[in-house]
Amino acid sequence: MFGSIGVPELLLIFVVVLIVFGPRRLPEIGRTLGKALGEFRKATDDLKNTIEREVRLEELKQIAPSVLTPVESISRSEPVKPAPAPETVKEPETLPVPASDPNEPRPTMAELARKAEIAAAEDAAVPAAVPSTAAGDHDAPIARGTLS
Repeated sequence: MFGSIGVPELLLIFVVVLIVFGPRRLPEIGRTLGKALGEFRKATDDLKNTIEREVRLEELKQIAPSVLTPVESISRSEPVKPAPAPETVKEPETLPVPASDPNEPRPTMAELARKAEIAAAEDAAVPAAVPSTAAGDHDAPIARGTLS
C-alpha cells in the first residue's frame, strides 16, 4: 500500500500526529488530507491523459504522410474531362419489376407494351355506364371506361 512502510511505522506516525494535534483536530486534519490526496490524484490523471493524447497526436502526424503518399502518386497532373452526356436516354431492355420466381426472366419492354395495348382494348370494349339523374342512384356501379 505505502511501499516499504509497514503497520508498525503507520501506528507510530498515527501516535505522533495524535499527540501533536490532539483528538479534536484529528478528524479535520484527516478530511483536509483526504481532499488534498484526491486533488493530487485528479491532477496526475489529467497530466497523464494530456501526455497520452499528445503522444497519440504525434503518432498520427507521423502516420498521416505515409497514408497520403499513395493517394498523391495515383493522382494525375491534368483533371480528367467528363464524357459528354448523351442527348437521349436509352431505356433498358427490361423493367425492374420483381418476378414471382427468381429463375423466371423479367418481361421486356415490347411484352409490357403489348400487355398495355391489350388492356386498353379491353377497356374500350366495355360500354361506359350511363349516369342516372334519379335521386338515390349515387351508389350505382360505374363501368370501366371514360367518365362523362
